[in-house]
Amino acid sequence: MYSLKNKVIVITGGSSGIGKALVELSLARGARVAVCARNLSKLESQFKTGDNLFCFKADVSIEGDCEAFINATYNKWGGIDVLINNAGISMRALFDEAQLSVIKELMDINFWGSVYCTKFALPHIIKSKGIISSVSSIAGYRGLPARTGYSASKFALNGFMEALRTELLHTGVHVMWVAPGFTASNIRNVARSSDGSAQAETPLEENKLMSAEECARRILDGAEKKKRTIVMTSQGFLAVWLNKLMPSLADNMVYKHFLSEPGSPLKKYEH
Repeated sequence: MYSLKNKVIVITGGSSGIGKALVELSLARGARVAVCARNLSKLESQFKTGDNLFCFKADVSIEGDCEAFINATYNKWGGIDVLINNAGISMRALFDEAQLSVIKELMDINFWGSVYCTKFALPHIIKSKGIISSVSSIAGYRGLPARTGYSASKFALNGFMEALRTELLHTGVHVMWVAPGFTASNIRNVARSSDGSAQAETPLEENKLMSAEECARRILDGAEKKKRTIVMTSQGFLAVWLNKLMPSLADNMVYKHFLSEPGSPLKKYEH
């Protein structure tokens, strides 16, 4: 089994939610962790400073920021073993009402942010025969209504990771992506509305969702066991397979599920 002890782990989007939990658990498992976020002061306030933690200000939608983050990590510790592309945002808006800038922002962060960081970290991870992991979503397997940009970004991410895994098949590098279900984090609170503003409230009952800590544990356990992919919930597993086997039924079930959420944008189309 792959041990994270003394490994250099790079984590994007670490100031809250799953990213924050990944940082804390990685440190607890003895890793050296480099973490980035757009707000450095907020990022640094989340953790106790120590020799095994390196915080860096970076916006993953900006190629130069990603290159600077990876280079700074390498310069600090002389290598990179694990990359976890975690940074991401969501949305809730009908496509016919959403500004195109919202779709572009989701692609820039969720897809291009992962591509940029992977590109610059890859030579180091090939050398260390390490791990590249990305936090995807069930939306990367099954398109979700009122989440067109989010689904598109996660489908693109899954395709990128699968192609990369195949390219690197004989290099010793392990490529893995994970699909959490609905997780108790702030991703929905900052999800984009049709005009790009933060949603500011979640339609879900957060106390009934998987905790960010549990999600992080499953991600790191999966990395140590070198899992290919992880679908974390039975609901997600059902959605993936139902979409493959009975796609028309999946269309109707997914529509009804998202129609029933509080304040569903889909109610516009109901008569």
